[in-house]
Amino acid sequence: MEKRCRFSLAALPEDDHTSRRACHAGPASLRATVYAVANDQTEAADHFVERDGLRFAGTHLIIDLWNASHLDNVDIVEGALRAAVIAAGATLLKLDLHRFSPSGGITSVAVLAESHVTIHTWPERSYAAVDVFMCGNANPHKTINVLRSTFRPKMLTVSEHRRGVVP
Repeated sequence: MEKRCRFSLAALPEDDHTSRRACHAGPASLRATVYAVANDQTEAADHFVERDGLRFAGTHLIIDLWNASHLDNVDIVEGALRAAVIAAGATLLKLDLHRFSPSGGITSVAVLAESHVTIHTWPERSYAAVDVFMCGNANPHKTINVLRSTFRPKMLTVSEHRRGVVP
């Protein structure tokens, strides 16, 4: 398999302290993006959140959907994840879905520049477990309305945890 590497600075701010490298290997075009940030720039580039007088890595939401619909439909689950990422103002890097048989349950992960969104569905129980973790300027709470309108749960619960609170 031939390996090709391409180096590009086009998407980065004009700054001598940061470089970006994108590598593509093989026909599947697997991508890895590597950021090299000078030590004096790392604090500014950590994307920690400052809210309510706290500084922390990001907000982690655990969302349970009960008596929900469309939990066995890959197209609807994929559309909901894409819409949730857009609503949150996050950057989608990769989306992977898997449908189990015979139950029709779906597991999916949306890998984000700001972290991730995952969903695991149990259509036979009308239940879905959703995990949303985002740092930076993304707003994970905006995913909730997308999930509610797509899956129409009779009950939706959310627990929030602020990850990496700076002491």
